[in-house]
Amino acid sequence: MPRGFQLGFSELDGEVRSVAGYRYFDNLFAGRLLYVDDLVTRKQDRSRGFGDQLFDWLGELARKENCNTLELDSGAHEFDAHRFYLRKRMDIESHHFRLALRVSTRGRARAPAALALAVWR
Repeated sequence: MPRGFQLGFSELDGEVRSVAGYRYFDNLFAGRLLYVDDLVTRKQDRSRGFGDQLFDWLGELARKENCNTLELDSGAHEFDAHRFYLRKRMDIESHHFRLALRVSTRGRARAPAALALAVWR
């Protein structure tokens, strides 16, 4: 199974119309899943089928890789995106919570300079 962040896109006439950033991983709750970090369609290309095609392609990738689910988070204010995901038969399963631990000058959380990991086996 491919690892790490990957990109997929739909195009027409040599122009990218929509793009998705995704990755595969496993967790205790869902098992193997395909997680979509980003799914974006150019504003002028929305409602033209590009997002539909890309979403369906992601679903096929997930099935081929024996994933149990295709998952994503969507900003609370992205109502058009929510309608799209509900139309694609996705369920709203949870809320996403974030705690900013370090703040950059732009107000966004950033990763610590060094990170120590403990692996439980």
